[in-house]
Order: sequence, then C-alpha cells, then structure tokens
Amino acid sequence: MNFQKIRLAAGLYFVATPIGTARDITLRALDVLASADVIAAEDTRSLRRLMEIHGIPLEGRHIQAYHDHSGAGARGRLMDALAQGQSVAYASEAGMPLIADPGYDLGKQAAEAGHMVTCAPGASAAITALTLAGLPTDSFFFAGFLPNASGARRTRIEALKNIPGTLVFYESPKRVSASLADLAECLGADRQAAFCRELTKKFEEIRRGSLADLAAEIQEKPVKGEIVLLVDRGHLQSVNESDVEEALKRALETHSVRDAADLVSEMYDLPRRPIYQKALKLGKG
Repeated sequence: MNFQKIRLAAGLYFVATPIGTARDITLRALDVLASADVIAAEDTRSLRRLMEIHGIPLEGRHIQAYHDHSGAGARGRLMDALAQGQSVAYASEAGMPLIADPGYDLGKQAAEAGHMVTCAPGASAAITALTLAGLPTDSFFFAGFLPNASGARRTRIEALKNIPGTLVFYESPKRVSASLADLAECLGADRQAAFCRELTKKFEEIRRGSLADLAAEIQEKPVKGEIVLLVDRGHLQSVNESDVEEALKRALETHSVRDAADLVSEMYDLPRRPIYQKALKLGKG
C-alpha cells in the first residue's frame, strides 16, 4: 500500500488530485484521504475511483458532494464537522482545489471561523503547461476561462493586453478556435503562444507558434480534450529618450501641451503622465 493511516489534527485539508495520470497523486494526499474523518469532493465518482485505484478504503465514510451548485447547505455540513473537531478533506475533480475549481468559499469561511486550513499540494494544469510551453516563466498571470460570448471575450482580452507576464488560460475544445482567433486579433497575430492539450495523459500534445498560426491550425483540424492556452507577454518597443523629446518639441509647435503629450504617448505607446510632465517643462522653456 502507498498510503498510511495517520492521526490528523482537526481542520480543513485541501487535496490536489491528478489532472490525468492517476499515479501523479502525492503520498501525503493519499495519507489524508485515508485518514480524514470526513471526505468531500467536487465529483464524488471520480474521487471514489481514484481511491479505489490506490486501494484506499472508505471504512464506512460517505464522500459528500461539494461543488459550485451545492449551495450553503453542503458547506454548512462541512463547517459543522469542523466545529465538532473533525478533520475534513476536500478534493477537486482534477488538479489543485480553488484553481478554476470550487473551494474558495469553504476555505475562506473555515479560516474566518478559526479552523486550521492546510493543503496537500500536487498537480496543476496551469503550472504543468507553463513548464512545457517554452514561454517566459519569471512572471505569469492565470486568467482562467475566457467568457463564452465573443464581445465579452474580446473585452476581457483587451484588459489583459499589457500585463507584463505570460498569460495562462483554460479553454474548452468547443471554444478554443474562436478564442485563439480573438486572441490573435486583440493581442497581435505574431505574438508567440502555446497550445497544451491532455496534459499527463496518453494523447498529450504541445503546439508552439504564433497566435495566427495556432488559430489557423485549430480551425482546420478541431481538437478534443482539456486545453491550456499560454500567450507570451507583449514586448514594447525600446524608445530612445531623445526621440521622445524631439517628437514633443515638434508637436508643441502646433499643439497645446496637453494635446502634444497625448500625441506622443500614443505614438510611442508610453504612459501619458511622464510624457505630459516632460511636455510641461519643454513648453515653459
């Protein structure tokens, strides 16, 4: 057996589950599932199957359902168990709880009530994809799922346009073609990206290229499975200080300070405030 039955302190234990390969679960996660007084899961059938694979007996315990549609009643039952000094394990269907998965309200309420809240960490589709994408990892922004409607989706993408880090999205196979097309249009067709599908599973696939190329590939040949999209940060052009000053001087010959600052900041895609301050100094001179 890979698990040990241990005495757990009272509290809430978030448990990461594999995103594909069942053997990606950690030994500590198995210990928690084997030992917790109460077990809750986003998907009771998938967790029961995972426990069966690893030979963990329920021993009379019932796996409680807790997901986005459970409501306050299900959360209240888990909070009651915590109040009675029990150990409560909660597992998402796949990956880390709370990462585009339920659990936030439960964790927040448990912490506010003074209960211990801890985690048996493990697999995450977002981090796995970031590791494989070949894009910068020094800074990244997890944006979850984009909106279904194209207009709302484009508005969301525009809001993320200038974030100085790799963008990470989860996407469904039904929407991925439209999402890639909108990403290419809003962020630039040449921006580099990665398409990661079925991570850790038999048909794992990583495609790397420009947003335009990936959009064309997926439109031509639709795909199935769970998908993570990653997009490189925008790379702003390097602007010489003397070029900005010269442009401001020319603009000030025919425009007000305010209008000149607007023109130059837009021309070089630079923040307006420092440009305006420089224009004020030049205007006074």
